[in-house]
Amino acid sequence: MQTIASFLLPRRIDLPTAEKRLIEVAPGVKVLCHCHWQPARQDALTVVVVHGLEGSSESQYMLGVAAKGLAAGMNVVRMNQRNCGGTDGISPTLYHSGRSGDVAAVAHHLIEHDRISRLALAGFSMGGNLVLKTAGEWGREGPAQFRAVVAVCPSMNLAASADALHLLSNRLYEFYFMWQLRRRLRAKARLFPDVFDPSRLHGVHTLREFDDKITAYYSGFAGADDYYARSAAANVVDRIAAPALIVHAANDPFIRILPETRQKIRSNPNITFVETEDGGHCSFLAQPDGDDGRWAETQVVAFLSAFRKNVL
Repeated sequence: MQTIASFLLPRRIDLPTAEKRLIEVAPGVKVLCHCHWQPARQDALTVVVVHGLEGSSESQYMLGVAAKGLAAGMNVVRMNQRNCGGTDGISPTLYHSGRSGDVAAVAHHLIEHDRISRLALAGFSMGGNLVLKTAGEWGREGPAQFRAVVAVCPSMNLAASADALHLLSNRLYEFYFMWQLRRRLRAKARLFPDVFDPSRLHGVHTLREFDDKITAYYSGFAGADDYYARSAAANVVDRIAAPALIVHAANDPFIRILPETRQKIRSNPNITFVETEDGGHCSFLAQPDGDDGRWAETQVVAFLSAFRKNVL
């Protein structure tokens, strides 16, 4: 109920006009970022926020974190994954859970182009997997400006979460995601008919089937199992060397964090793991207490506020 309510409840989020920027993340591939800057951008912590599956920079939690981060004195960059935010026509590729290199490319662009002094990453669901994977791959070799990472309901164990989405109790969510993904693939086929074949959608009804016949096929994986195994942040979470916060709800309907991944998290002293009894998937609705009642967004900004000052 909470997961659905957070999607349907109206919100008024006032944000100043963002700078739209196309950032090249691979040869011939660009992603759209909406950048909100403080007057002295080089002196402020810059937070790159990444959305979840079939979301965009306009997702409510993206706007909510941006508003809260700006109010706290941070620069906020709302990053669209490939094809998202109305950018299907600028790249003959698909986004997927393993493209941590895109997050790293945006981070390096901001460091080089805007001379930012401090950087943090934040992500929700699929975006949470991406930012944790980026931080784990960086390990101790990340940019000197990198300070922290936050993930809300991250899909760290991709195979388990994809299979949980197919449970009878979760069919509504799977139906929604599949409706969106099928629409996107057909749109890509119209834009790039020499690359994408919509007939591959025949017989595809589940997320695992989509990832097997579409995501893996067009992204260089041997199949869904190979894609899930190679793209999961669970592989590298033990290597995260910067302060990290992971927020998860025990009653998340479809995100699963397996015991071996939990052990990796517990064994890494850099990670703070907060698991609430309630919260649903990226929802965490609470009674307003001087805020708008979006508890997870508040936790993201509160954790990152410790890194606003330039202290190594």
